[in-house]
Amino acid sequence: MKHLLLILPFCALAASVHAQQNTRKLIWSDEFNYTGLPDSTRWSYETGFIRNQEPQYYTANRLENARVENGHLRIEARKEEYKGAKYTAASIITKGKADFKYGRVEVRAKLPGGRGSWPAIWMLGANHGPVRWPDCGEIDIMEFLGKDSGTVYGTMHYKGDNGKHAQKGGSIKDVKPVEDYHIYAIEWNEQQIDVFYDDKVYFTFNISAESSAVQEIFHKRFYLLINLALGREGGWPGPVTDADLPFIYDIDYVRIYE
Repeated sequence: MKHLLLILPFCALAASVHAQQNTRKLIWSDEFNYTGLPDSTRWSYETGFIRNQEPQYYTANRLENARVENGHLRIEARKEEYKGAKYTAASIITKGKADFKYGRVEVRAKLPGGRGSWPAIWMLGANHGPVRWPDCGEIDIMEFLGKDSGTVYGTMHYKGDNGKHAQKGGSIKDVKPVEDYHIYAIEWNEQQIDVFYDDKVYFTFNISAESSAVQEIFHKRFYLLINLALGREGGWPGPVTDADLPFIYDIDYVRIYE
């Protein structure tokens, strides 16, 4: 079937993908067709200084950092003094409200450029907390570095067979995620996880080729996170350039299919 799709004109391919999506069962979504704070029946927040020695303070229930307006969720990273931090941002999560196993996770978003910007769409094992990272597993649907505005990353993190952190991932280059909205998605089943930029699969994680211990990690339920982190000196995203702030991360919708 893949060979047949390769010879279809673009319009036919797009129609085929759209038809496939229409046959799936939508089991959870947020279309952001309201105004104010993110829907508390769907989302909660990470708060404080959370990971990677990042400089931002993640706030909760604060419109300055996470608000729904004009049909979009807008996450904003700001330079301001707040609870001992010099920067604020937001990370919204479905932990304790919704988690998922297999299916398609799809987010349409416009990413924030600027040096030190580090937005992500990702998932953690629902057992995270009692089970520490990376044992719980992590599925990075999208990571982006503002310093490299033409590349998007998808990565799987887990406890390797040696008991230490392991990861496998890929990237797609020469794209323009800052200039317009694009779809970031995974399709996940018992055998593999495909990572998409719009209609293009740019990385496949072959679950079935891993050890039974690693397979078990990705046969459990995961919850969703959407966050806007900031980089630091010596970190992967590099330091924040204050003149580039604020960073604006716009999400059009989140849809999860069975």
